[in-house]
Amino acid sequence: MNKVILALATAAIALRAAGATDPPEVKEGLWSVHTQSINSPGDKKSEGTYTLCRDHAFDQSVRAREKNLKGCTTVSESFQDGKYSSEIHCTAGKTAIDSKGTTVFEGETSLHSESHATYTPALGGVSESTIIMDQKYVGSCPEGTEPGDRTNSDGTVIHLGKN
Repeated sequence: MNKVILALATAAIALRAAGATDPPEVKEGLWSVHTQSINSPGDKKSEGTYTLCRDHAFDQSVRAREKNLKGCTTVSESFQDGKYSSEIHCTAGKTAIDSKGTTVFEGETSLHSESHATYTPALGGVSESTIIMDQKYVGSCPEGTEPGDRTNSDGTVIHLGKN
C-alpha cells in the first residue's frame, strides 16, 4: 500500500500537469511514456517505458481524480509560455509529502516533466523521490485498445480508464 501512495503522490504533478489553468490539450491517440525515478536514501533508480492510449475524456477524468486526491492540496500552480509549474502538499497517514514539479509542453505531441517530493517522516523507507517523465505521441491507438489502456513493456495491459 505504501508503494501505491508513494507513486501517486510523486506522480501527482505530472498527472495534474495537463489540468493546469488553460494548458493545451494533447493529441488523442497512442503515447509512449518513459519514466525514470530515483528514491532516497540510497539513490535507488528505476526506469521504464509503456504506451498509453488517451483521449480528451480520459485526460479530463485523470485530472478530476488527481484534483480530488484525498489528503492533497495544491499550494501553487501556474502555466506560462508552455510551462506548467506546481507545488502540492499531501498527507498519507502521519507522513507529510511536499512535491514540486514542472511540465514543459512541446506542442500537442510531446511533454517533459520533472517532479521532486520529500516525505516527512520517510514513507516506506523513502525520504525523497524524483521522477522524470517524457511522453511522446506515436500515432493512433491499436485496434481494440480503449482510452486509458496502458501497455507495459512486458505486454501487460492495465485498464486505467475503467473505474
